[in-house]
Amino acid sequence: MRFFDRTEEIASLKEILELSKSNAQFTVVTGRRRIGKTSLVWKAYEDEPILYFFVARKAESDLCSDYLLEIENKLGIPTLGRVERFSEIFEYLMKLSTERPITLFMDEFQEFFRINKSIYSDMQRIWDIYHTKAHINLIVCGSLFSMMTKIFKNKKEPLYNRQTRFMSIKPFAPAVLKEIMTEYNPAHTPEDLLALYAFTGGVAKYVQLLVDAGATTKTKMLDQLIKADSIFLGEGKAILIEEFGKDYGTYFSILSAIARGKTSRSEIEHVIGKEIGGFLTKLEKEYEVISKKQPVFEKSSTKNVRYTIEDNFFTFWFRFIYKYNYMLEIENYDSVKTIINRDYETFSGLMLERYFKRVLIESKAYTRIGSWWDRKGENEIDIVAENELNESAIFIEVKRKAENFDSDALNDKVAAFTRATGKFKNYVVSLKSLSMNDM
Repeated sequence: MRFFDRTEEIASLKEILELSKSNAQFTVVTGRRRIGKTSLVWKAYEDEPILYFFVARKAESDLCSDYLLEIENKLGIPTLGRVERFSEIFEYLMKLSTERPITLFMDEFQEFFRINKSIYSDMQRIWDIYHTKAHINLIVCGSLFSMMTKIFKNKKEPLYNRQTRFMSIKPFAPAVLKEIMTEYNPAHTPEDLLALYAFTGGVAKYVQLLVDAGATTKTKMLDQLIKADSIFLGEGKAILIEEFGKDYGTYFSILSAIARGKTSRSEIEHVIGKEIGGFLTKLEKEYEVISKKQPVFEKSSTKNVRYTIEDNFFTFWFRFIYKYNYMLEIENYDSVKTIINRDYETFSGLMLERYFKRVLIESKAYTRIGSWWDRKGENEIDIVAENELNESAIFIEVKRKAENFDSDALNDKVAAFTRATGKFKNYVVSLKSLSMNDM
């Protein structure tokens, strides 16, 4: 699959490169694994000389040997001989950049925590000494979101606020997924596009794996996801166990419950069988795997709360792969695919709602976008979008099939919303339905 999108991010990285010729730049690039961080940096600087340091899990002295070789090959200059400490290499490059511009890209930067976490203190000291006269374009990239956030946004850490830019790479937008499907499967159906969004969430690597395998229909995607040698089967564990550490079992149970529709704290605790307040807080604030949702205009910050897994792939993985892992262990792939197809309408209905919310967000036409439900669970509106600048609002019901839309039912729900919130009384209000036909 060719490189798609990221035009804004590439423009930012090129701007940073130009700025670094006058003033040292320290850019942090974050985002979940497989989102395409490394590919983005290489694409932005494909015509530029760039030093690439990959922070592998091996001895610091061995890393130093690799990095010295990279410097000699890319810059064509002799370096320091045998070096045991990374700080010596970093100081050498910072000094060198006072004489010539240098772009240094460090990948998996959080791994220094395992190798020698004093490296961060050394970098802080060296950066503070040289950055005012250096011409270095330093980019550090990391896949463990919680660790990268800790390194740069925790006041107790030595590199706190040393960065000049903090870039968070997001999944492909629906418009980009449509572009990809149009190029690789011009005859695709809305069901195929929804499946790509539902299964991958727009994560670049997952999209690439499916497209490169020719899996551009819903059926072919599912065949690619659920098979003996599929990397997708172990993906949830591969990414999240490292984030969660030894408590991953409890976190996985919570995420599995949420993926199955147990979205209130009481429902989750009933499934888990213990108090989980601390775990929910960490999942939301530290790991950013879940979000706490409330109805638009809810006055209390603690009432009527629902928890959701924001990442589509993790939602799919916990809903179907983690839950039915016992079938996968005995290689009963056909039964798992049968279950996914059986429950797909409900699962994809939720994903369709997310899809249209993303479309509305990208349109920049609204100042507030959310959902609404009453405390009794009797009335629920899929999407409420407000534009307070022109005092207009739209209430949207999302259905897979347009013929299932009931305008009278939505009218009744809007009346319940107005009674409960008192909002939009002087607004121009409209009601509509969105279905797969509108994708």
